[in-house]
Amino acid sequence: MKVCVIGTGYVGLVTGVCLAHIGHDVVCVDNNEEKVKLMQAGQSPIFEPGLSELMQGAIQAGHIQFTSDLGAGVAHGEVLYIAVGTPPLPTGESDTRYVEAVARGIGTHLNGGYKVVVNKSTVPIGSGDWVRMIVLDGVAERQKSLVTSGGAPATTTEVTADFDVVSNPEFLREGSAVYDTFNPDRIVLGSNSDRAIKMMQELYAPIVSREYADDTSLPTVPVVVTDLNSAEMVKYAANTFLATKISFINEIANICDRVGADVTQVANGIGLDSRIGSKFLQAGIGWGGSCFPKDVSALIHTADDYGYEAQLLKAAVEVNKRQRLLTIEKLQQVLKILKGKTVGLLGLTFKPDTDDMRDAPALDLIEQLSRLGAKVKAYDPIVSQSGLRDGLSNVIVETDPEMLAEGCDALVLVTDWKKFKDLDYGKMAAKMHSPIIIDGRNFLDRQLLTELGFQYVGIGR
Repeated sequence: MKVCVIGTGYVGLVTGVCLAHIGHDVVCVDNNEEKVKLMQAGQSPIFEPGLSELMQGAIQAGHIQFTSDLGAGVAHGEVLYIAVGTPPLPTGESDTRYVEAVARGIGTHLNGGYKVVVNKSTVPIGSGDWVRMIVLDGVAERQKSLVTSGGAPATTTEVTADFDVVSNPEFLREGSAVYDTFNPDRIVLGSNSDRAIKMMQELYAPIVSREYADDTSLPTVPVVVTDLNSAEMVKYAANTFLATKISFINEIANICDRVGADVTQVANGIGLDSRIGSKFLQAGIGWGGSCFPKDVSALIHTADDYGYEAQLLKAAVEVNKRQRLLTIEKLQQVLKILKGKTVGLLGLTFKPDTDDMRDAPALDLIEQLSRLGAKVKAYDPIVSQSGLRDGLSNVIVETDPEMLAEGCDALVLVTDWKKFKDLDYGKMAAKMHSPIIIDGRNFLDRQLLTELGFQYVGIGR
């Protein structure tokens, strides 16, 4: 099928590349000319395991193209994905101006042939009908411009607009986005059009049948067909539940700290209950990134708009804010005064296997440690090599873990990068003023670190 993906962030680029990999004819559109040139040269603008290889393969096979020409993309695609960002506003609601601009642009370029407009961006509930209205506004604007410029009667310059809107929320994890695309737990399609749903089912058929899954023997992927509003709510409900689950285990961890229990053992015990499950029960310094904070805030804001106070969700946010400062408290307990001390952060990104630092807990730690007069150093496998320094004015970014440890009074594990398990902590301890480590993810081997001379401090342990 012919596909157009508008927006080449994490979701858009991964979606476009993976659809091209399974044989669809894809055009990706982005208004950033430099980014387009980079992608045309076969280079991915984001770090995502496996993405660059798939992208280069799809380019060589002639299954994917990159352009800044929205009109060309709309003309090409039978299925038009809107995959632009919806960042949070200060009020907590989503900023939908980019979705609006794309929807209007689609409308101005529609003319003949049935199209399915797919909301892949995370949009407020009720946006399906709103997007349809904006597309039709764009169609009307084009109709008006044709009449005005040509001076001909409207009947001879009529613009046709045969399309339906589908909500197809994404559930991709940064760092595992390619895997998640080919191995989804479910695919959600929301629309009132049987024709549109049928086209989307055809588009996803190779993924549904697990032709490209790691385990092709598994049953077919469940396809959940709903109305537009319910599909949009599925996305918010999923992310807010996971965020709340993390906040819950962090609450338990804080109680464990006070009563002498070990939250890792508690999490294992409750996670074996099939009604609870073991995922997202890793206590630590809280959640961040581009999705959880934005989606939880957006759902709270939506509830407020409709006269309901989402108290549980608000509590999850407050627990998460407090959890980020817990590391500061633990540093104060072991170092007492932080002014004049040097603290090294292991990890900067909000999670491993990504270069994304949006709402990363590390940023709050840097801000608070600097405010308290500490010198802050950091090492991150991606950020240290990339030269990215946005928001990092109060931190010395080292290019080597041992350079990070040099002269530190304490280390804090912030991001649970797999390689951090295998660092030479004995050599690092010898370079520190005092071998103290705060394991902000309960990720490291406490016994090994203790044997190497570290004072180990975990979360809820």
